[in-house]
Amino acid sequence: MDYYLFYRRHILVQENTITLPDSSVWQTLLTNGDVHDIFCELKYNYTTAYLKNVDVVPKRYTLIRIRKYFAQTANEEGARAARAKHLLNWRMSHLFCPACGAPLKDDKKLTARNCTSCNMQYFPRIEPCIIVLVTQGDKLLLARHKERNQNIYTCIAGFIEAGESAEQAVVREVREEIGIEIQNVRYVGSQGWPFPDQLMLGFRAEYKSGTIRVQEDELYEAKWFSRSALPPFPKQGSMGWRLISGVYG
Repeated sequence: MDYYLFYRRHILVQENTITLPDSSVWQTLLTNGDVHDIFCELKYNYTTAYLKNVDVVPKRYTLIRIRKYFAQTANEEGARAARAKHLLNWRMSHLFCPACGAPLKDDKKLTARNCTSCNMQYFPRIEPCIIVLVTQGDKLLLARHKERNQNIYTCIAGFIEAGESAEQAVVREVREEIGIEIQNVRYVGSQGWPFPDQLMLGFRAEYKSGTIRVQEDELYEAKWFSRSALPPFPKQGSMGWRLISGVYG
């Protein structure tokens, strides 16, 4: 059994490693009342919970950002950790039935929660979104986003709206945020991203026409860069890194 212990966007590991806490650490934290929202999935061989605060971190352990854990583990392990974080987020936000207000309880067989009064059933919500690397010859189009680290350039991304296909969302987001038209949209991969409940669908596309005109309430700027002179971009572990670093060609 593995133990995932989260605090906000961080996960608890042994210092200078990515080794998860063992059962003795888990038992001590549990006995001291230092964790909450405990959840276990025997099928996936893990128990997970939130730490109440940073003061309860045991000696010889530390909190690292979850994306760093993703970057240093195999894809299968990253997916399991993402699942644990996603389900914790979902359970915390689904304590009561949206239809009648009665408490919800876990379904005995399904990954679902059931209303104790009106019997409505609720499954984890996944919000699909797209991220796209636009190219023009050997140039990459990267942007600085206002809601992220100001020194980091990355790809254009956004949520898929009702009624859209993923490809339509790619075209719309680039048009809205950058003001250009694109072509040859190509799906390249996906990633579960529990911040809090996204499924990132990665694409590549080629420039077609237009002049860069950024959406000022979303972006600081957008520019074309050559691979030999890239600006600071997301670190390993994210879909943005995979696209920009050439993992998908």
